[in-house]
Amino acid sequence: MPTQLKYDTSFAKNANLAIVVAADEASQLPELQPAEQTYVQQQLAQEAKLICLNRYENQVYIVVAPSAKTENLKKEALRKAGHTLLKQLNAAKTAHITVLDKTASEASLALAEGLFLSNYQFIKHKTKDAKPNALQTITIADEQVGEQAVTELANVLEAVCTVRDLVNEPHSHQTATQLAEQFGDLGEEAGFKTDVLDLIKIQSLKMGGLIAVNQGSEEPATFSILEWKPENAKNAKPIVLVGKGVVYDTGGLSLKPTPQSMDFMKSDMGGAAVVAGVLYAVAKNKLPLHIIGLVPATDNRPGPGAVAPGDVITMHSGLTVEVMNTDAEGRLILADALSFAKKYDPELVLDFATLTGAAMRAVGKEGLAIMGTAGEETMTALKAAGDATHERTVEFPLWDEYKKQLESDIADLKNLGGPDAGHITAGKFLEAFTDYPWVHFDIAGTAYLHSEDSYRGKMATGSGVRIVYNFLSALAR
Repeated sequence: MPTQLKYDTSFAKNANLAIVVAADEASQLPELQPAEQTYVQQQLAQEAKLICLNRYENQVYIVVAPSAKTENLKKEALRKAGHTLLKQLNAAKTAHITVLDKTASEASLALAEGLFLSNYQFIKHKTKDAKPNALQTITIADEQVGEQAVTELANVLEAVCTVRDLVNEPHSHQTATQLAEQFGDLGEEAGFKTDVLDLIKIQSLKMGGLIAVNQGSEEPATFSILEWKPENAKNAKPIVLVGKGVVYDTGGLSLKPTPQSMDFMKSDMGGAAVVAGVLYAVAKNKLPLHIIGLVPATDNRPGPGAVAPGDVITMHSGLTVEVMNTDAEGRLILADALSFAKKYDPELVLDFATLTGAAMRAVGKEGLAIMGTAGEETMTALKAAGDATHERTVEFPLWDEYKKQLESDIADLKNLGGPDAGHITAGKFLEAFTDYPWVHFDIAGTAYLHSEDSYRGKMATGSGVRIVYNFLSALAR
């Protein structure tokens, strides 16, 4: 059952409570009995951060507000406290929890965010021993926050979980066509428009990168156009989001090894999922911005007609590319979408892709590798959004010297650089297909985790949704 996050300042006397409070005030809460205050004092003396009070008919959890160097780090500590709290709620089989904030700092939102995201599970394919979490409802009873803020957060967190569902879904249940259908369903639910171009239309548009990657597959490619265009949009030119939609990546003829590589390549459409998730959150919250999402989607297979290393293809832009490695396929389909985006005369284009192992090696699972041409103001705003959501960004250069690695003897470009700075040369390749302010997000290190990491969980994380929504909502304001 999906988690419900709601706002209600009235709650029953026997409600289960999670109270966020400063350490020096934790034992003086009016909600506590004298014996409970004494017990809390004892726990505080032992530097406890989460104190559980079992009243039998209900539970009270004292969450000691963390200390940190910045407000953003305090919020992140509270999200992680939500993850710790969920383990207690599961142990007690607690279905409903009401969050109170005694610090006057909107701590309830951050704690609820950690609780909500930690409560995510992907168990739809289990037929036994599914063990669903107990928590069903999180209620924020904080008058300083307000219902609108809670509803907005709930919609964003639902979008994150939707992205997790899309990425966790195995390829046996998600072809490029099925992914496009899911986008349509999400659009109907949230209120954005979806238009899906089939393979014949893709061929008529001469999207040579997408066509080439799709050649080895038995399933047709799709190109989805998602659009949210409210009447009160503040931007005269749209903001375009582009997402890599490789629903399964074998590497093509440049075949990947299976262990710890191909076996997780259902996640290679993580960028596409981010685009859909952001559109979902933007539409549900009715942000006054015109947003367009573009998703080229296919699997990458070594079938009889597969593109081969050494082949030359002509892209949607008209540039020719020598394909040196068929496992560098994501940039080929993104390049067609970035070229297609020019027709919208966009204010800004952001693209998202699980693109390179080099980005993961450079930053690990801790941050998003970004680079682009959008200018200092945009990059600063994205960094601020990343710090606020703890989806932190590391900006890499796009110096012209990197072009040298992409020079081909027989075509305009080749799709692979040298052994160094692979995530940058991939970005440099994409830059050749843009002529507008643009930022590239390589989310290879953050989109899918192989072990649990607090509220980000295990497997798909939904990385990218919260930072981009935060960035867009700031623009809307």
